Amino acid sequence: MKRRFIGIGFLLMILLLTACSNSKGYEGDYSYDVKEFEFTNQDGETVSKEDLKGDFWVADFIFTNCTSACPPMTNNMARLQTMVEEAGLEDQVRFVSFSIDPEYDSPEVLKDYANKFQADFSNWDFLTGYEPETIKEFALKSFKAPVEKLPLKDAPEGQPDYDFMHSSRMYIITPEGNAIKGYIGTDINNMEPLFEDLKGYIQ
Repeated sequence: MKRRFIGIGFLLMILLLTACSNSKGYEGDYSYDVKEFEFTNQDGETVSKEDLKGDFWVADFIFTNCTSACPPMTNNMARLQTMVEEAGLEDQVRFVSFSIDPEYDSPEVLKDYANKFQADFSNWDFLTGYEPETIKEFALKSFKAPVEKLPLKDAPEGQPDYDFMHSSRMYIITPEGNAIKGYIGTDINNMEPLFEDLKGYIQ
């Protein structure tokens, strides 16, 4: 009986250890299977999960009318993109920003927004072209990241009368399509460890 309990305990320990890595052995904080998608980028082109297969990618959730978390997140993502390019890893890393406000964020609106941050579209896609409920479900199922639209009663004239509750994290996704780590994207100090983790996974 004692030996049986030891065996069960060993099995549980193995399960706990493997929960933080995927089949390729990437150590992370979790392993979330990113659901299949086929969305539209800032140039009106279709981008799918299948298109990203084989590359590491970094994802976040934004909306262009955001005045709080999104601008620093996009600025930090642009900084991260530069770090990746300077290291010569631009062919191995992609960047994806999912709009959580597809009703307003058309491809043209997203492109104008991205240009304000000097985004390089060669490996960075800003995605839209879906129903609000679609991105809400996708974010929750793929990243365990809730999205909720919130009404604003006293919005200034000419400004949107809504806001969003959403994740401010940037996520590393493996070439197999698993989200394995997240970093607070509003903090510039997190870009260096995120970059170092990316390099470690690639090498």
